[in-house]
Amino acid sequence: MKIKQTASDWAMDIICVSVMVILFIITFYPFWYVFIVSINDPSDTMRGGLTLLPRVFNGSAYGVILKDSEFLHSMFISALRVIIGTPISLIFTSMLAYVLTKKELVGYKFFRKIFVFTMYFGGGIIPTYMIYKMLGLIDNFWVYIIPSVISVYYMILINSYMGSLPKELEESAYIDGANDIVVFARIILPVSVPIMATIGLFVAINQWNSFFDSYLYTSRQELKTLQAVMMNILNQYKTASLTDSAAAAANAAKQNTGTSSDSIRMTATIVSTIPIILVYPFVQRYFVSGIMMGAVKG
Repeated sequence: MKIKQTASDWAMDIICVSVMVILFIITFYPFWYVFIVSINDPSDTMRGGLTLLPRVFNGSAYGVILKDSEFLHSMFISALRVIIGTPISLIFTSMLAYVLTKKELVGYKFFRKIFVFTMYFGGGIIPTYMIYKMLGLIDNFWVYIIPSVISVYYMILINSYMGSLPKELEESAYIDGANDIVVFARIILPVSVPIMATIGLFVAINQWNSFFDSYLYTSRQELKTLQAVMMNILNQYKTASLTDSAAAAANAAKQNTGTSSDSIRMTATIVSTIPIILVYPFVQRYFVSGIMMGAVKG
């Protein structure tokens, strides 16, 4: 049965759509502007007035970026930490979340409070650095993986989701002779796909975008992540426009390659952003249900 909309319903729909369109423009246009600057001719970009489409197409900046061995290696390091760090973090965080759904566990309240305590209080940068050094993690690829094995915030979300599942699922498995490991692996995890996919996206984004650990705990260039190299590129080309000698070098590079400091910076930003954008559609269908069901309790 079709319900006839009143004037107030139409007015509310128009307001909601208008607000959503405005929010879309505000959030999407900066990214689009960076993209069109990256593919527009640098000399034409300097004229200003670039709005929706490139006036003079020039993709040479992408050639410069994609031929940079340091940039490509840093992208490999970032991809590697995503590929290794994301599943490891999901496995250990979900295991902890499942254990803390067992209220009969000895010391349940104590352990839960201890984990929550770590969300609000930390040792600080210097003590953390000293601990990592004692563990041999400084200038070691595993400094990107081990410290992020468990996230208490994500654990609470997964724990809330698993706690909302019918207890009959576990009880029937126990009756059939299954132990806790079998129940977790074959019963709980398969029905927790929405929250696991959502948390997996968050972990992957954090791993891909992280630069502070690379800046602080590594000095070897071959261990630098994409975002750390990106920061150097942005600072390098920004400084190049402030010094005469560097500006001259930038102009020479522009004449030889058809690029400028702005086009290089914009291109590097686009290249570093695209992988995460491509991943999102594959987990988008789980995103809302995972977060909403994971936030019901806790």
